[in-house]
Amino acid sequence: MTVFDTFHAVGVIPVVEIEDARHALPLAESLAAVGLPVVEITLRTEAALDSIRQIAGGDTGILVGAGTVINREQARAAVEAGARFLVSPGLPEQVAAWAQENSIPFLPGAITPTEIIRAISLGYNILKFFPAETMGGLKAIKAISDPFPTVKFIPTGGIRLENLAEYLQNRKIHAVGGSWLCKRAQIAAGQFAEIENMARQAAQVVREIRQKEQK
Repeated sequence: MTVFDTFHAVGVIPVVEIEDARHALPLAESLAAVGLPVVEITLRTEAALDSIRQIAGGDTGILVGAGTVINREQARAAVEAGARFLVSPGLPEQVAAWAQENSIPFLPGAITPTEIIRAISLGYNILKFFPAETMGGLKAIKAISDPFPTVKFIPTGGIRLENLAEYLQNRKIHAVGGSWLCKRAQIAAGQFAEIENMARQAAQVVREIRQKEQK
């Protein structure tokens, strides 16, 4: 199973900011326990790379990647720390080229027709759509995707439990980014029971939808 196959199967990719790497393993264990064995650690904090390193070196079974990757140096550092995929809010071509040269799965962001066309020309047909709700949500994705039948999206930003099913049931949605699952303040406070409960609810929604798709 490829990384992108895993994204689709899991349905929700928790997107997290960690301020203290000591919280990385407890967080990963909470997600793995409820059936969300993937996490994107955003490179927005000083603890991000060490957090990736902790999860990659642990025995959680979590597929860990790096988010908010905007240049080649960050991409290289993240992969050296153990990241198995890279995510960017936009389309930094130096990251795209480096990822392809090193066979690293990369999810670039695109929200305009020009950006989508450029991504396709570089060989990418699964794209991040961020910030999803701010940019029009599913209505915008449906409208913008019509000219691009081969493209699917992983929207992030503003998605929550209440609208998760609506997103996942749309044929243009490969998976979603779940920034609501593991809020920075919750992680910092060690509220892993609350995080696990929210993740469990999200995983249940995904299971129900994937089961219907198989019928």
